[in-house]
Amino acid sequence: MTTATRASLSTHEFRAVSDLMYQVSGVNLTAGKEGLVQSRLATRLRALQLNSVSAYLEHVERDRSRAELTMLIDLLTTNKTSFFREIEHFEYLRREVLPQLNRRGGAARFWSAGCSSGEEPYSLAMLLTEELRPPTLAASRILATDLSTRVLARAELAEYDATTVEAAGRARLQRHFAPVAGAATRRFRVRDAVRGMVRVAQLNLIGPWPMKGPFDVIMCRNVMIYFDAVTQERLINRFWELLAPGGSLLVGHSESLSSLSHNFSYVQPATYVK
Repeated sequence: MTTATRASLSTHEFRAVSDLMYQVSGVNLTAGKEGLVQSRLATRLRALQLNSVSAYLEHVERDRSRAELTMLIDLLTTNKTSFFREIEHFEYLRREVLPQLNRRGGAARFWSAGCSSGEEPYSLAMLLTEELRPPTLAASRILATDLSTRVLARAELAEYDATTVEAAGRARLQRHFAPVAGAATRRFRVRDAVRGMVRVAQLNLIGPWPMKGPFDVIMCRNVMIYFDAVTQERLINRFWELLAPGGSLLVGHSESLSSLSHNFSYVQPATYVK
């Protein structure tokens, strides 16, 4: 074990990392996360042959390309996801939202904010393929954004191992995935008809948003748990502005808007309507 991996994280260093993460991404690293920060930065310190987190932060500041800052964000953000995670949301869309979009006709727009490695937007695209009528389906698009370039690269590739795709179910596996030829282990790629509906892009949720609304559905699930209340409230009100009247905001089931000031109407757990 090198000196870098043994280096302890001082209170000052943890505060400096926390302040930087909050400033650039809105992620709120609270007390108790010191061990996580130290363990995740240890590999990077070793690779750069640095012996302290302070030295690493100086390296981040000197890097004019901001590539190391992106690396830091990637290291300290968690990207847990799966196909059709929190299935109640997909059932809500199938039962309540998609029939309305079929009746309305025309294009429908969806945003997966915090899409991680792509399982969420591709799950949504599969559902749209199954439920929307051809004219509406052909005009519908999904924007998938995340701050982490590491997970976005995986989302762009749209290839997953056999264990990951099991969550989609056997019928959807056969319909929406194709085996990857020549892979060392069993891997599957999302078929072009589904992939073509999704546009993957990097976006910092606390920064400027170049896209314009309105969206019919915004999914921002298990993202706001990393933000403080001030950032959460600002974010959901920005979502409200971008949603079409009657549009739905879906958040994680461990998240709630009850303590925040907003104009959304509650529908069911983790589901709100403009």
